[in-house]
Amino acid sequence: MKQILFLNPENVSEDEAASYPLREAARAVVFDEDGFIALLHVSKENYYKLPGGGLDGAEDILSALQRESLEEIGCNIEVGEEIGSVLEYRKLSNIKQISYCYRAEVKGEKGLPDFTEKEKNKGFQIVWLPTEKVMQIITESKATSPEGSLYIVPRDIAILKAAGI
Repeated sequence: MKQILFLNPENVSEDEAASYPLREAARAVVFDEDGFIALLHVSKENYYKLPGGGLDGAEDILSALQRESLEEIGCNIEVGEEIGSVLEYRKLSNIKQISYCYRAEVKGEKGLPDFTEKEKNKGFQIVWLPTEKVMQIITESKATSPEGSLYIVPRDIAILKAAGI
């Protein structure tokens, strides 16, 4: 998969990054039947993000993406084309993360999310926005956490741009 972004805002050296455990994640730009895109509003940290998350154990990328979409936006999805990957060196949490990114469409009815306690504590809420509003709302939000401002927002902006949004 083609790398679309390398994020290293904390200037981690290659030697230091080599000592970090690898976290693999799957993310998607998910469209509903009206062409709206799913975002998660992390209300207590003032930013928006795309649905997705880490692979569990020996889980494959597409299975993780299906699971994360069901958990975070309450929807089964049909995964479409690859968008690309994002590599992050996160000194903040001492991990090297690769996110594999795809376009996807809601398959069937929209349901309710099953947020984790951590997500509930951060004030996660689903929003479905028209394509033309998505980039505006992400770029204008001012994340109050270093994770959001240094990693999640820049990562998701790059994913959306690579997806042609």
